This record gives sequence, structure tokens and C-alpha cells, in this order.
Amino acid sequence: MCGFAAEIRFDGQSANVDAVSRMAEVLSPRGPDGDGLFTQGRIAVGHRRLRVMDRTEHSQQPMLDPQLGLGIVFNGAIYNHPELRAELKAHGYSFYSEGDTEVILKAYHRWGIDCVDHFHGMFAFVIWERDSGRVVLGRDRLGIKPLYTAGIKGGLRVASTLPALLAGGGIGREIDPVALHHYLHFHAVVPAPHTILKGARKLPPATVRVIEPNGDSRDRHYWHLDFTPQPDDARRSEGEWVEAVLSATRTAVHRRLVADEPVGALLSGGVDSSLIVGLMAEQGANLKTYSIGFEDVGAEKGNEFEYSDCVAQHFATDHHQIRIDSTNLLGRLPEAITAMSEPMVSHDCVAFYLLSEAVSKHSKVVQSGQGADEVFGGYHWYPPMLASADGPADYARGFCDRSHADYLALVRETHQSAEDVSRAFIARHFAAPGATRPVDQALRIDTTIMLVDDPVKRVDNMTMAFGLEARVPFLDHELVELAARIPAELKLAPQLGEAGGKYVLKEAARKVIPAKVIDRPKGYFPVPALKYLRGDFLDLTRGWLTNDAARQRGLFNDAAVQFLLKDPEAHLTPLRGSKVWQLALLEAWLQTHVDRH
Repeated sequence: MCGFAAEIRFDGQSANVDAVSRMAEVLSPRGPDGDGLFTQGRIAVGHRRLRVMDRTEHSQQPMLDPQLGLGIVFNGAIYNHPELRAELKAHGYSFYSEGDTEVILKAYHRWGIDCVDHFHGMFAFVIWERDSGRVVLGRDRLGIKPLYTAGIKGGLRVASTLPALLAGGGIGREIDPVALHHYLHFHAVVPAPHTILKGARKLPPATVRVIEPNGDSRDRHYWHLDFTPQPDDARRSEGEWVEAVLSATRTAVHRRLVADEPVGALLSGGVDSSLIVGLMAEQGANLKTYSIGFEDVGAEKGNEFEYSDCVAQHFATDHHQIRIDSTNLLGRLPEAITAMSEPMVSHDCVAFYLLSEAVSKHSKVVQSGQGADEVFGGYHWYPPMLASADGPADYARGFCDRSHADYLALVRETHQSAEDVSRAFIARHFAAPGATRPVDQALRIDTTIMLVDDPVKRVDNMTMAFGLEARVPFLDHELVELAARIPAELKLAPQLGEAGGKYVLKEAARKVIPAKVIDRPKGYFPVPALKYLRGDFLDLTRGWLTNDAARQRGLFNDAAVQFLLKDPEAHLTPLRGSKVWQLALLEAWLQTHVDRH
């Protein structure tokens, strides 16, 4: 788990080493254990290392293999690297390290761009061929690890974060109107390849990009999530599906224990993280677990310690209960925004930031429960999709933050997209092959699009701000593929009088964790001070939206902003998000990252 930056030239000029050094410096929190820089003519690469696999210098990056004529910088973790190393040795390859980076390099030499088909893990990498001048970019199937690109005059820049690209200089700062439309409709999700800036792009998940020395490129999209049942699926009983889910989840958790550091767990007290802890505890290790909570606000509880303590006691973990005083949030909020690779409105961001800071003092690697709601159908908008006659419209009604008309009234004409590009995006993805039922189409777009650029990115950004590696078993691609084939009715079946959601996963969890954790109302990661914008927090958001920088940028109509500011708590999205916070966070991110570089 690390961060990298690179510049590749197509015009015969030498790469700008100073720019790459500046980019890599911004990435230093992602890799506090080591740094490296390599340059040779038209390419320069920088790397910051977090030592989790093979803590010796043998796995230092950038990694070069003169015999094969290859080099690599890599961010992530390949969980099956021991098995792949043995397979590659059988093909005659020799190894000088025990880590996963060298395995990727040898796998590329053996299988070319098809090497990604062999990997179980999360990854983003840049590989360059010394003799041909070809460069290859790759990203994992579910987009767990980030990879940003930006075209510059005569070349290309690549980095693990968008702020790192900006630090290199020469990147256009103009707002992308399509991205802004998505941001305001999908509660800050901007699907790849877009970013909020026209001058920067994201390599889509499950993509390998081959770049020739003259700058020509081609993409291979190597994985698709298919909801089509296999021949024997119709004959499976509920019990067989439950056993299959438990087995696949156990395998996913076991894979993510591969490390040269002890692996802990983030324990919210919900069924997802509790199941992960239970399956980790089966390994018999001295498991460290971590929970975070805030003070109550009126009748609303600010923590879920009742449930996380129950799980920790049941499995006798070395548990750390982390209490955060909301009065300290205001001073730490700018730090959390600085840690954001892109603007993210979720209140969970600052909570994860503070949790990661505390956890990083005790652990270097943790497992986390993100992804189960999307993969197994845990959100309230899925059950109505079972009877949907117009999937895109029904999904948009429950998911989108505002109508296109509201968007046009909010955004100044100079930054508008005249077309309703967000609903067109939904319709296009619903129509793609591999899922025929609206409910499956909704699950697919959330798992492969919305999940990538909200919870997954949030966890990556906030944990890596403190050099903490977070692994997400529910995004094991084989587990995701299995879940896609489970009949939606089984995923969404009601349980104990509640609306349906994650039924088959909960039934699997009953075999591992206390029933008290399962038979409870759905929880969340509460940050009351940000849910209710009042006092100093409201003053801060008002300042971001009305200061000189915001006025000069001119994204939003003044009258619309003032209308929202008069009563922020009255203006919520269908998913109960604050419309004021959404606008203010975008401005705060732009003022932090774009205006200062």
C-alpha cells in the first residue's frame, strides 16, 4: 500500500523530475516508510512506500528488473502473491524479494496485460518496458486503489491522487460541467473517467491501458459483473446459498490476512464488520479491533458501542473504544478535506479520518466492512426495484439528490450541462448487458460505480492519510460475482418485520456472530455535528460559500445559495443529506487543493 507519481513524455524531451518529486511529496502520508525516484530519459517515476508485504529493502520501489527490461511502481496488495510466485518459479522465474511487487513484474513478463486476470487483490500500477518504450497502467476490478491521469503538453502525468497531480503543475483547473452535474446528483460521486476538473481523469476500474511511445493508447476492460445465473443456480436452496456466502466470505477474509504485519479490524458494531471480526477470530490471532463514537445529540445516539463491545467481548479481541468530542471536529475538518483526493460529502469522512489517526498508532493494516450494502442489497431503495416497470426512473427517484430543473436553478449558466447527463448515465448503465431486472441493474450500478467513488474512496483516502492500509473483504471479486448470481428476492427478503436487505448475508452471519448484532435496526456512522449544521459549523460552511474565492469562481447562483443558507436543515436530499453541506464541501475542497496550487 503506497502512493506513486510519474511523467511520461511523447515528444522526445526528458521527463520533468522536479514535477514528479513535488507530486511524490504530496503522497508522503500514503507511504511513510520509504521513498524512491527513478528517471531515464522520457520517463520519471516517484514512489512512497508503506511496508506491509516484505518489509526489507528488497521490495523498495521504483522496482527495476534489468534482466527482464521492466520497471514498476505499485499501490495496493496482491493477496495471492505467494501462490503466483510458486507458479512463476515453475516457469523458470527467480525472485530476489518476498513481496507482491516483484510478482506483478514477473507476471506481466509471463502473461502481458492478461496478468491482471491472475491477481486477487486491490491494485494500481505503472509498468514500463525499457526496450520498447511502452507504458502500461492497471487498476483493480472494483477500483479499490486509485489512479489519476492528466495530459500535459508533450506528455502524460500519473498519480495516486488528484492533489498530487495538481502539485506537479501544468494541469488545467477548469471545472468539468459533466462532473459537476454528477457531483450534484450522485451525492458527490463522479464516475470515471471524469473528475471535477477538466484537466484530470481517472483510469476506470478493471482497466488496463497500454500507452505507446508516441502517446497512442488502447484500453482493455478486463472484468464485468454479470448477474446472469449459472445453470445450477436455480436448483440451489436457501440454505445452500447461505453456506456458499459464508464460505466465500471466509475465503475473502482469510486472503486479506496475508501480510508481514498483524492485521486488525475496524468494528462499527454492524453485521458486516462484526462478521469480518468473527471470521478473523477463527484464525486464533490476538486480534486488535477498533470502534469510534461521538457524544449523543438529544435523543440521537452518537455511537454504537453497545454492539461493538458485544462482538469484542464475544471473540475476546484486544478492543480499542475511541471516543471523539464533537467540539474538536471543527478544528480537524480542514485536515480531513486536505486528505480528500476528490470532494466527498459523506459525514463519514471526518469520522474515518479521526478513526484512522487513532488506529494507526496501534496497527498498520486493518480489514473493514465497506461494500456489503451494495453487494448484498442493504439499502432501502432496492426492495421497491423488485416491482419496477421503469428501472432508471425509479432508481433516479430514490437515489438522485435533485431534479435537473433544480440543478439548472442552482448552477450558473457558465458551468451548466444543458442535458440531464446524470439520468442519461443511469439509463445507459441500466441498459448494459449482464443484468436484465431493474433490481439487479440497480445493484450493479451501485457496486461498480457508486461504491467506487464514495465509500471505497473514502476509506482509501482517510486511512492512507495516516499510512494505514484498509482491506475490504466484501469486495473480493469472487464474492461479488457469487452475490450477483443470488436471486434478488433472497438478498432482499424481510427479516423480523424490517424492510428487506442483506437477508442471505445475515443468515450466514448467524452461524458466526451473536444474534443481538444481527437483529437490530440498521446503523450508520453518526457524526451529529455535521448532520445538523448549526453554530460554528454553519458559520464555517457559510464562509466557504460566500467568500471571495467562491464569488470569483461563480459556480452557483447567489440567490439559490442564500435561500439554502436561510434554513439548512430544511433542505435535504432524498437520502437525507444536507444540500448546503454538499455545496460548501465542494468549495472547501477547491479552495484547499485547486486555488493553492
